[in-house]
Amino acid sequence: MNINQIVENQRERLGALRRELHQFPELSFKEFATSKRVADELTSLGYEVQTAVGQTGVVGLISGNVEGPVILLRFDMDGLPIQEENTHAFISSNPGVMHACGHDGHMAIGLVIARLLAEHIEEWPATFKLVFQPAEEIGGGAKGMITGRVLENPKPDYALATHVWVEAPVGWFGITPGPMMAASATFKITILGKGGHGGRPQSTIDPIIAAGQIISAVQSIVSRNLDPNRSAVVSITQVHGGSAYNIIPNEVLLGGTIRVFDEATFEMVSKRLRQISTSIAVGLGCVAETEVWLDTPAVVNDPNVTALAQKAVKNLLPECQVATEYRTMMAEDMAEFLSRVPGAMILTGAGKVGDGSDFPHHHPKFDLDEEALVLATKLILGTCQEIIGQAFSKGDAA
Repeated sequence: MNINQIVENQRERLGALRRELHQFPELSFKEFATSKRVADELTSLGYEVQTAVGQTGVVGLISGNVEGPVILLRFDMDGLPIQEENTHAFISSNPGVMHACGHDGHMAIGLVIARLLAEHIEEWPATFKLVFQPAEEIGGGAKGMITGRVLENPKPDYALATHVWVEAPVGWFGITPGPMMAASATFKITILGKGGHGGRPQSTIDPIIAAGQIISAVQSIVSRNLDPNRSAVVSITQVHGGSAYNIIPNEVLLGGTIRVFDEATFEMVSKRLRQISTSIAVGLGCVAETEVWLDTPAVVNDPNVTALAQKAVKNLLPECQVATEYRTMMAEDMAEFLSRVPGAMILTGAGKVGDGSDFPHHHPKFDLDEEALVLATKLILGTCQEIIGQAFSKGDAA
């Protein structure tokens, strides 16, 4: 099958679908209209469809005439609580909600792939499980769908996803074996003191002073406790304390995020965060209560599947650039699938370079180059083709 040609024939549909979906974003676990739109499309194409998987997730199943590998293709659906500031003709019609991370593009890719598979299913000796996932932005959607048994009946042999990546230009792919996107953890430090009048600080135990020193000391965790050849990020992103200009509060709350690629680094960072917070607080007469919890594991790509994806680029898109060592501290709950099923997350360059609209993910003026949707669709299908070819060459498929 000529993947380049059949995808080129869908070029206009890819753009139209993305623009349609962009106008109607919905927040995590509230993707009710979006799920219905997806389910209706899959049903019309002849898929076996499940809805309400992990609350608002949709699964479409289709099989070729010859038994082969089961391939899960995942596409996320949720928008963000952002008021869009773009001026193009298809801006969000839902106030305060926007597709500011490219999930509209991901769904367009998924629906076009669904159509192409359905139209040519006799040429695909495999079973495809198309997973339209809710709530990637808050990190709970993949877990919810797994709890809803998306990895059963049938169990996937491989899992693939792509994410449009505006930090890189069109024609670039990030296909990295091993850890590629960071694990994400959240922490909360509650500093308890003794409040009182701002004019009589000697009668108080000031948690703001302790908070300030903790904020400064936490910056030393990465620079003084971590091997320079390894990576981690510790960011304090919230400071809450006080209610009036003349009152020293009883407590201050600090919150933030930890990003790492491996469990040992996470344990070290968590331990040092607790030690620093407790020691500084005690030294200043306060008490610090530190909570740390892992939200999403690291995205770890299977070396074999990434090699097949790289081969697909070479065969289908030889003019494109492949970065094989690209890593980012941003997180993605595709990690939940990849921790259970060998597969890969592929980053697809989508930056609108040079036209003044190159705003980052989660920005009110975020936009993407729709040419990236064409390239990503070709690559996902090409990688599936390589997976199937390898399965049959090894005798893994009937």
